[in-house]
This record gives sequence, C-alpha cells and structure tokens, in this order.
Amino acid sequence: MVSFAWAGPLSDYEPVAARAVVQKAFPSVSELRPREGNRAIQELYAGEELKGYVYQSLDFVQTPAYSGKPLNVVVVLDTEGKIVQNRVIEHHEPILLVGIPESKMHDFTDQYIGLKADQRVTVGGTSSEHKVAVDGLSGATVTVMVINEVIMRSAHRVGAELGLVAGAGDSRPPMSELNTETFEPKSWQQLTGEGSVRRLLLTRGQVDDAFEGTDAAEVDKAAPEERDEPLIDLYAAYLNVPAIGRNLLGESQYQWLTAELKEGEHAIAVMARGDYSFKGSGYVRGGIFDRIQVRQFGDTFNFRDLDYYRLSDVYAEGMPDFNEMAIFVVRQQYNFDPGTEWTLELTVKRQTGPLDSEFQVFPLTYQLPDQYYTRPEPVLTEEDMLADQPMWVQVWYQREFQILVLSLGIGVLLFILFFQDWLVQKPAIFRWIRLGFLVYTLFFIGWYALGQLSIVNVLTFVNSVIRGFSWETFLIDPMLFILWAVVAAIILLWGRAVYCGWLCPFGALQELLNEIARRLKVPQYTVPFAWHERLWAIKYIILLVLFGVSLESMATAERLAEVEPFKTAITLKFDRSWPFVTYAALLLVINLFTRKVFCRYMCPLGAALALPSKLRVFDWLKRRKECGNPCRLCDHECEVQAIHPDGHINYMECHYCLDCQVTYFNDQKCPPLIVKRRGKRRGHNAPGHPDEIPVVQVP
Repeated sequence: MVSFAWAGPLSDYEPVAARAVVQKAFPSVSELRPREGNRAIQELYAGEELKGYVYQSLDFVQTPAYSGKPLNVVVVLDTEGKIVQNRVIEHHEPILLVGIPESKMHDFTDQYIGLKADQRVTVGGTSSEHKVAVDGLSGATVTVMVINEVIMRSAHRVGAELGLVAGAGDSRPPMSELNTETFEPKSWQQLTGEGSVRRLLLTRGQVDDAFEGTDAAEVDKAAPEERDEPLIDLYAAYLNVPAIGRNLLGESQYQWLTAELKEGEHAIAVMARGDYSFKGSGYVRGGIFDRIQVRQFGDTFNFRDLDYYRLSDVYAEGMPDFNEMAIFVVRQQYNFDPGTEWTLELTVKRQTGPLDSEFQVFPLTYQLPDQYYTRPEPVLTEEDMLADQPMWVQVWYQREFQILVLSLGIGVLLFILFFQDWLVQKPAIFRWIRLGFLVYTLFFIGWYALGQLSIVNVLTFVNSVIRGFSWETFLIDPMLFILWAVVAAIILLWGRAVYCGWLCPFGALQELLNEIARRLKVPQYTVPFAWHERLWAIKYIILLVLFGVSLESMATAERLAEVEPFKTAITLKFDRSWPFVTYAALLLVINLFTRKVFCRYMCPLGAALALPSKLRVFDWLKRRKECGNPCRLCDHECEVQAIHPDGHINYMECHYCLDCQVTYFNDQKCPPLIVKRRGKRRGHNAPGHPDEIPVVQVP
C-alpha cells in the first residue's frame, strides 16, 4: 500500500475516496503537495517527479444540480492538461440516491478520461471537430449535464491556472484596426487626460510596503520622512496612432519611426523620471531589458537591444522633463493587439546577497482610447454562442423539441378546459380526446421527456425558499419548470384536479390500465364512502411527515419519498431492483380493481397540490339543485369518489375527468334533464316534477 502525505483542502473532505482516485490514476504517486499560491490544487509526486495534479471541483465550480445543491468531483490532471481520472464523491441527486445505480454514473464519468481540459464536451449528439459528445444516462439527463459542466469547467479553470491550457479569457477577439487617417494637435495635458499617455507613480513607501515580509524588507528602506518621495514616475504611450505618435515625436521623428516599423510591429514610448531606472544599469548589448516587459492575453513580451531605440526629443506641449526615455518595438511574432488592454510591468529589484535578490512587479495598465481603433464583430457559431450561456440556457436549447411538443400539448389542454361545456356535449368525441391525451401524457411527458412531477420538487422548492432561493435550481430542467408553471396557474383557475387528471404520467398509466381492465370485464370494487372519506387523510399525513423530515435532512426525505412509485414506473421505466418494481406493480394491480387507489389515498404530491386548491378563482363544474337530493347518479359514477352523497364536488379530491359534466349535459342520462324533456313532451313549461326524478343509490 502506498503511503500518501496529504495536506491542504483535499484532506478536509473524503480523503479515502480522493486517495483511491489518485492511486487509480498514478499508482506510483507517494506524496501530495499543496500548490503554492492555491492550496486547493494538490501536486502529485512520485519521488521528486511531478506526475500531475488533483483537486475537488467544489473549490472551483458550484453549479447547482437537480437537487438544488452542487456536487463534488475529484479530478486528476496530468502535466499536459489531460483528465487522467475522476470520480463523483458527493451529491444529493434523488435519482442517484435511490434510483439509478451509482455504477452507471461512474461509467458515465469514465468517458472523460483522456480528454483535454480545454475541449468542448456535450452530453448526447455527435462528435465533431469542434466538440466531443459523450453518451448520456437515461433517467438522469439534468444530473449528467451538470456533471459534465462541473468536470469540464473546473478542469479548464485549473488547467488554465496551471498554464496547461489557454484560459477562458485568452480567446482573442478579432484583431483591432487602427484609425490612422485623422490627426489634430494635442498637448501633453490633453494626451494624458484622454488616456493616450498612462502614468505609474511609485513612492518609496509603496515599494517598501511591497517588500515587507521578504529578505529585502530592510534593503534600501526609506526613512519615515522619505516614504512619500517618488522612486520613479513612469509614463507609457502607444505610438503607431498618428494622433499620439506625431504629437509626442514630432513630424520628422514620427515619419522615421513608421519607416522603421515592419507590418505587424508596434512601437511603445516609455518615459520616466526619478531615482530608479526602467532600463537598469546591468543592461548589456545583446541582452534583455530585465526591468520592463509587456503582458497581453496572458503572454509576456521582453525587449532585447534590437527592439530598443533611444528617444531624445519629445515635442508635446507642456510635457515635463524626463531623465530617461526610450522607444520599444513589439515584434510581429507576438500578435500584439493595440485595441486590447495590455500591461507594462516594471520590476523593482533589491539585492540581498552577492547572487541573491528579491523583486516585486508593479503594473501600468494601458488601454488605447476608443476613438483610435475599431474592431470587427466576432463571427460566432451557434455552438460558440451556446457555450457562453449559463447552464440552464444550454439545457433549454438542447431540449427545444421537447419544449415545443409540451407547449403544444398544454395548448390543447387549455382548449379542452376552456371549451369543456361544448366538448362534453359530444361524449364519443370527448372520450377519444381524453384517452388520446392520457396516452400523450404517459408516453411523451412521462416516458420520453421524463416530466413526472414529484413531492421532492415541492420539498426542494420549500427548502430553497427557507435557505436561499435560486432560479437556476428550477430552470435547470425545462420540462419540470414549464409543468410547474402551468400547474401553478391551473391551481388558481381549476384547482389540483387538472394536473392529477390530465398531466400526471403515473395517473395516466393507472387510468389507461383501469380502462383496459374494464374492457376485459375485470370486476370493479367501490370503497364505502365512510371508509373512503377517512382514507383521504393518509396522503396528508405522508405529506406532513415528509415535510418535517426535509427540514432536518433533505436526503432522508428524498429516500422516504419513494412512497411515490413515479421514479420506478415513469422515470426509470421499471428498470430497477425488485422491491421497487414489486411495490409499483402492486399499486397498478390494485388499480385494475379500484381506480387510482394510490392517487386517492397515498400520493403526497396530490396532497400538496390539493392544499392551495381552495384558492381557485372559479367553480367550472356545473351542478343542479337536484344533485344529491334526490339524484345520486353522478356520485355513483365518479370513479375517484370526489362527489359527496349530498351532491357537492370536493375539488381537493376531484381529478377533473369531466364524466359528471358529460352526464350533466346529457338529456338521455341526467335524471333532471330526462324529467324536463318528458315535461316538454307533455306540454309543461316547468322542467318537470321533482318527484319524478329517479333516485340512483350507491350500491
């Protein structure tokens, strides 16, 4: 067994799991050292040989997953920026806690081994020269997309910090184009005021403070009364633009400079006064200026003697006297972009011994004023634009087809609901419409788009409100977000009934199976109303228990939420261990004999949706004064027994099948209408005699 020397953040969380990942990646690694400057990154050593790096994604990326909480991945990179090994060591995803085996998740993450940290990776689709596509994980689409985001984004950030790959900000915009046509005389004050000439003023005190805590802290340290004295007053200017170069150098000197510069080369003027020299006394011919350098896009440009021209005359009106001036040329191989911000870095050195020295770097940031350049608009592919979007936006784009079909289905449902009085008067057509919509709900919303809502969604929402709400948590799955938005609106208009009767995939599965059972003459049993009324309470008790547990432990509540068979029957399509499949199958078998037993008595989601149903604005289901007294036909026919013996409809238990409305408008079936029709045949103006209404008793 290899002995590891663990230090830094990695030892604070799951050291055993992290060690196993490192050992699998590099069996010869014997020591981990926290990287200087970022202890979240551990360097892997086999003896004195650096083999790679390991880190936890949570230190770099906190993308919320389906549960609303970020997951944590240990990732191992080699010295070339390739992913050698990775493993999810912490997550709160309900589908993975009690659903899909974690071995399948690890099979999914194994696909990232060998990928470079800066590659573009998508879940699903086909690979191209611009991206690598990895296979998804059925039933956990959102979760694996978040895992993809976490692994690749964190690997890119770490790889860029280590210098193994280009940083996210290193992608260059189109090269800027200089405005060389316009010129007007400008004074030194105007040039500095508009930012064409930039300044870096370093006092002795500032430099002393920078060396504090180093071996050079006392070297050349200024006396208290000298701290405010300038060590160097440095100015820099970009010279290729005539409005700057000609004003500083004068006409003849500017023409000479432009003749010297080759295509793609850029000239920078550096001017200073003070005791510290930016050129340095150690500079020799053929050497490098070691006190200044230019940095842009993460690259640094040093200047050699051939890049240097002496600047003796400056003609800008009002310019101060300088004791040191120079022109430095940035050669074409550096692809310098004059319109992008760059930094002139001044190094201040202090000698601490014959061969030892300490140094500090002070930056002067330069941005060419906007009026002196233009930049073409970048040409971005659809993939480029999508990659720059937040995670939830990428998910919505990828599920565009599902969103479109769901929106069409919801549009059809709204048409049915708003024109229900017209549709129910055509019983044969309405029955086929309803059965067709239930098939759509089961096969498309449920088994294809995995749009089964769950009590876990409700508990997650409540916990997020209590502990910090984030829209991204809910936008990450467009199907569930749209469904919840629709359900919220439907509850205000119709109550809980419409979701349970039309949009719940497991409810649709039960109803379709019961319809088949009735066609096959399977006997049906009705729960006595006295028992039925008491059994309603079970689902509310389950809801209260789950809610209470979720306040203490969301993970435990997610496990207890397995009282819902939704994950087994819909999300995983019965591809699960036998206890879960047996439980779901048992509920469906009972449903063959008594319609939707689970929905009526056990469903915590139905209970949660029923509570706000009292806030609904309208009562869309029509009733007559004869309903319940003396007529009992509708409460006898209601398959979920939501109509009380006294005739009123309990909207908290109704599933909005509209069977009662079909009867309500049918003068061949509804007893009050039958009596009214008979009365008209006899010449009565009244709707009939109440004592003629047949009393239909519940068996």
